[in-house]
Amino acid sequence: MAEEAKEIKVGPGGGNRRGMPRPKLENPGALLKRLMGYVFKYYPAHMVAVVVCILVTVASNIQGTLFTKVLIDSYIQPMLDSGDGNFGPLLGAILRVAIFYGLGVLAAYIQSRVMVYINQGTLRRLREELFTHMESLPIKYFDTNAHGDIMSIYTNDIDTLRQMISQSIPQLLSSAITIVSVLVSMFILSVPLTVVTIVMVGVMLFCSGAATKASGKNFVEQQKNLGALNGYIEEMMTGQKVVKVFNHEAESIAKFNELNEALCNSAFKANTFSGSLGPINAQLGNTSYVICAMIGGAIALSDNIAVGFTVGALASFLTFNRNFSMPINQVSMQLNSIVMALAGANRIFKLLDEKPETDEGYVMLVDAVEENGEIKEADHHTGRWAWKHYHKATDTTTYQPMEGDVTFNGVDFGYTDEKMVLHDIVLHATPGQKIAFVGSTGAGKTTITNLINRFYDIQDGKIRYDNININKIKKADLRRSLGIVLQDTHLFTGTVKDNIRYGKLDATDEEVIAAAKLANAHSFIKRLPEGYDTMLTGDGANLSQGQRQLLAIARAAIADPPVLILDEATSSIDTRTEKIVQDGMDRLMKGRTTFVIAHRLSTVKNSDCIIVLEQGRIVEQGTHDELIAKKQRYYQLYTGMKSETA
Repeated sequence: MAEEAKEIKVGPGGGNRRGMPRPKLENPGALLKRLMGYVFKYYPAHMVAVVVCILVTVASNIQGTLFTKVLIDSYIQPMLDSGDGNFGPLLGAILRVAIFYGLGVLAAYIQSRVMVYINQGTLRRLREELFTHMESLPIKYFDTNAHGDIMSIYTNDIDTLRQMISQSIPQLLSSAITIVSVLVSMFILSVPLTVVTIVMVGVMLFCSGAATKASGKNFVEQQKNLGALNGYIEEMMTGQKVVKVFNHEAESIAKFNELNEALCNSAFKANTFSGSLGPINAQLGNTSYVICAMIGGAIALSDNIAVGFTVGALASFLTFNRNFSMPINQVSMQLNSIVMALAGANRIFKLLDEKPETDEGYVMLVDAVEENGEIKEADHHTGRWAWKHYHKATDTTTYQPMEGDVTFNGVDFGYTDEKMVLHDIVLHATPGQKIAFVGSTGAGKTTITNLINRFYDIQDGKIRYDNININKIKKADLRRSLGIVLQDTHLFTGTVKDNIRYGKLDATDEEVIAAAKLANAHSFIKRLPEGYDTMLTGDGANLSQGQRQLLAIARAAIADPPVLILDEATSSIDTRTEKIVQDGMDRLMKGRTTFVIAHRLSTVKNSDCIIVLEQGRIVEQGTHDELIAKKQRYYQLYTGMKSETA
């Protein structure tokens, strides 16, 4: 990335925690609605089946509890009063209840299996959508967000949704249906005792609401701190060599402990309030049970026949009382899981709501063939390319050969509108020219090349490619016409052949080998254990830096682009390896427009034009000999001596 981009990067895990306001979960209802939209969008029939299973399960429990009244009043009490020992009717009634309970067990099993399917399917789709959307985001997003924090979204935040969808949502549905069913049943059995139960439930809800409010903001903070910690761990793993070289183990541990302590504190506060809900609600439920037992017992044992409240009704009611407070308690416990999941969902949707990279281009890159002196589009690969340009005003389409002519005309650019890093850049690279950018660190060299491939869009001026404004060219086609070899070579898990073919996915094995030979990589590849089929892992850690760089050159070569961008491609390798790599690059550059960024000025002496940048401005340009003769900034950079105008 450009040196200038680093100025707006945040710290590990998304920034400095000090001085920042505590994050709040805004509009949880909208978050829950959006999340459940994923579930009902893709699994409507399955969710209907879950609701039906919950209804069957609740109904079986309700009828089993109501049977307690019938059991005592219609069977046990008459048998005690009459001394009749015929258990046949009782056994028949118990068998009917057992069948209902059996159906409830079967429904609960089906519900759990279906919810597993819904849960895993929803999370799979969310991960797919996250990754697909992430691939559409502009480079600026990755410059300003810690990679470990982004990874935390895929792992921790997604995992909180797993628990919510598989457990909390079904539990809430079941509890809601249970509460309504039990409430109706209790009113039927005894209105006074039902009023007492509702009052105690109101106390439980008040306590649950207070604890949930206190824990909710801490769960949000916990997820943020977890992302910060993961980001820091990833950063330390990546930079472990640097840590050891500078003996920064103690400082790294101290910083880790600071982040870990912040996570511990927020998690402790969140779970302290969350953990208190269970015991508080359980004891309030027990209190409600005792009060109803005392009042109900007095009513049932009174001589007032008109009341009609029997011992059997009391037994059923006390079971309903327990069943009524239990789902209330379960709801309060699940609310904390839901708040935590919504905190994760908030981060997930925040990523999904990031604006993707826009592309208003309509000029396309197509295979071309020349017939009777006229350029036409071909339906097969010809090795020649053309820009397909549709002109809306005249309703015509023209084809212009792709040559690699690049022009900057008065270009101003800044990573933010408040701070420009490039000022009035004017340059022209004709097809086949080698243009070198030199200058001190932060002068804007890499930034210029990032503008050619539209990683960033300019604030003012024009950039033309083959005399076409690059804003009119589709980004995918623009980037397909450019070959880039970066200082930091990124290799992917796969074979050597796969990594070279990354530049052209439909390349044949023969084309892969030809590209490797062009890049001077064929000889070392043949000496690998499995040759071109050798597996690379860990960003090619089993290869030397020079070998990785040669593979990057081969990857660019196989795409056969007319324009090349070489960004410090030999700055981190030894002189002998540099000669091999430079030979490979020279072969690749032949006949192509090439932009070279180099700190080793000896590698750009043969450039057609050397452009000297300072603080985002072009201060000199010309050939090596011309600039040396001027004895100004380039002379100073090349010789290490002060320029005559200094």
